[in-house]
Amino acid sequence: MHLDDLQGAAGVRGVALQNPLGKPDIRLTGTDGRSYDFRAATAGRLTLLFFGYTHCPDICPTTMADIAAALGVLPAADRAKVSVVFVTSDPQRDTAAVLGAWLAQFDPSFIGLTGSFELIAGYADQLGVTLERPRQQPDGSVTVSHGTQVTAFSPDGIAHVVYLAGTKVVDYAHDIPLLIAGRT
Repeated sequence: MHLDDLQGAAGVRGVALQNPLGKPDIRLTGTDGRSYDFRAATAGRLTLLFFGYTHCPDICPTTMADIAAALGVLPAADRAKVSVVFVTSDPQRDTAAVLGAWLAQFDPSFIGLTGSFELIAGYADQLGVTLERPRQQPDGSVTVSHGTQVTAFSPDGIAHVVYLAGTKVVDYAHDIPLLIAGRT
C-alpha cells in the first residue's frame, strides 16, 4: 500500500457518531507507574482510545497491529500528531510492566493505562463501551468481555467517529490525516 492509493477519497471511513462525544476526564496509571491525565496529555492531538486486554486472543492484538501498520505508512509529520491510548479491561493481570511490554510489540509510543476495574468500567461506560468484569472459567482461563470500538478524538477533543473490529489498515490510514485536519 502506498500513500498515493489513499488520496482522492472523500469523507472518513469510520462509523460516524450521531452524538459526538467529548473527551472524558480519564485519570489512570501509565505503564511508567505515574498518574496519567488523559485530557491534558492528549490535548490538541488526534487520539485513538481502545479498551482491551493483553491476553486477548484476537481483537485486541489485531486492532493494535492494524493501527500501528496504518501509522507506519503515514508521513512522520502526521504520525507525530497522533496518540494511541490502550486502557486495560483486565487490570489484575495487566500490570504496568505487562501492558508496556505488550504495547511495545506494536509501537513503543502507544500508551497503556491501568487502574481499578471499577474506575476503568466507569470511563468505558461514559463512552458507551461495553465492559464486563473478568471471569475465571472452570478450566482456569479468564474471559474478558469488552467492546471492540476504537474511539477517535479529533484534536479539538471531540469524537465524531469510531472504528469497529475488523477496520482495515487502509481505512485507518485514509482517515487519520482527515481527522488530524478536523475533517469528519
